[in-house]
Amino acid sequence: MQKVFTNIGKLYQVREPNSKILRGTMMSDVPFIENAWLSTKDGLIEDFGTMDGFSADGQAEIIDLNGAMVTPTFVDSHTHLVFAADRDEEFVMKIKGMDYQAIAQAGGGIVNSARRLQGTPIEVLLESARQRVTEAIKAGTGALEIKSGYGLTLEAEIKMLQVVAHLKQEFPIPIKATFLGAHAFPHSDHEKYMNTLLQEMLPEVYSQKLASYIDCFCEEGYFTTEQMCQLLEAGEKYELKPKVHVNQFNAIGGVQKAIEFGAISVDHLEVLPDEEITLLKDSDTIPVGLPGCSFFINIPFTPARRIIENGLPLVLASDFNPGSAPSFNMSMINSLATMKMKLLPEEAFNATTYNAAFALELENEVGSITKGKRANFIVSKPNRVLNSIAYNFGVDWIKAVYIGGDLV
Repeated sequence: MQKVFTNIGKLYQVREPNSKILRGTMMSDVPFIENAWLSTKDGLIEDFGTMDGFSADGQAEIIDLNGAMVTPTFVDSHTHLVFAADRDEEFVMKIKGMDYQAIAQAGGGIVNSARRLQGTPIEVLLESARQRVTEAIKAGTGALEIKSGYGLTLEAEIKMLQVVAHLKQEFPIPIKATFLGAHAFPHSDHEKYMNTLLQEMLPEVYSQKLASYIDCFCEEGYFTTEQMCQLLEAGEKYELKPKVHVNQFNAIGGVQKAIEFGAISVDHLEVLPDEEITLLKDSDTIPVGLPGCSFFINIPFTPARRIIENGLPLVLASDFNPGSAPSFNMSMINSLATMKMKLLPEEAFNATTYNAAFALELENEVGSITKGKRANFIVSKPNRVLNSIAYNFGVDWIKAVYIGGDLV
């Protein structure tokens, strides 16, 4: 059925089909229409324009928005949404002065989540993940990625990805799955675990068609650059594109190798030397910052200002996970981006909507108000403008979320 939303105060992120990713100074521009209308049909954006030229179709359902702002929903390109339990006890350890690495060495961190998940039935994991996706949608997310990586055994990694497969079937938003078996080493025999990843996990992920991407935590104390290359090379054979964790604490060459393998994105980048910015400028690999993680575990923020000033695109994501970023709220990511990364509200918004769609290869489906894209959009509460998203940090500015043109 056709629906027409009228009397929109400002309709933001209006773009033409097949527009390119935004780079450098382009990121400060968010096109909008004032006093607008928007029509949807069969789950897609059908048309839009100004109220001056609007004439009602007698067959359409008319929804008067009374001057509210409308934006596309957020796109969250990096999450670890499937897990067995929160790690709030580690939060207290952090308050007492332990850093991320010290908590991991004390038995916390990724391996802690893996122990809990391995013994949790798939039905329990699925139900908790359903609740998180539902809450994320209500908070304005209209597309997301979910990684494995809290299994660290063949059975548990497959179980996680099967949960994601169920979510993809149940929810009306695009969900992409990423295989992150290389999240941490579950035991001291690293060669044995590498063999498990390469010879057991990857073939099974491919056999069941459970993922689109492959990821690796390339970092000191985790996976070396050489091990990452082994994994990405194997991923190519199993039709998995790279989206990798690099440079969270140290720059050890992961960015260069990820670019060589044609990675869709390199995520974290809290440490980013000038020479690696130069490498990114000569590639199609997208830099992704995760400000929620930096905020929560008190590490430097990705140098977003420097990335943009060098003419690169930028994407921001939540990194939602139970240990280092326990929030999926993309409005808060906009706030952190402006306050801590010195981005303009327009730059932060572009990094969490339009550009973010490219980091999931969903640029033809979501991320902007464009004819033919999914009708996934947010209706604001009264008297909100684009600046409000970042300015009113922690305040719910959303009145309604529509997915496929239907009210959530």
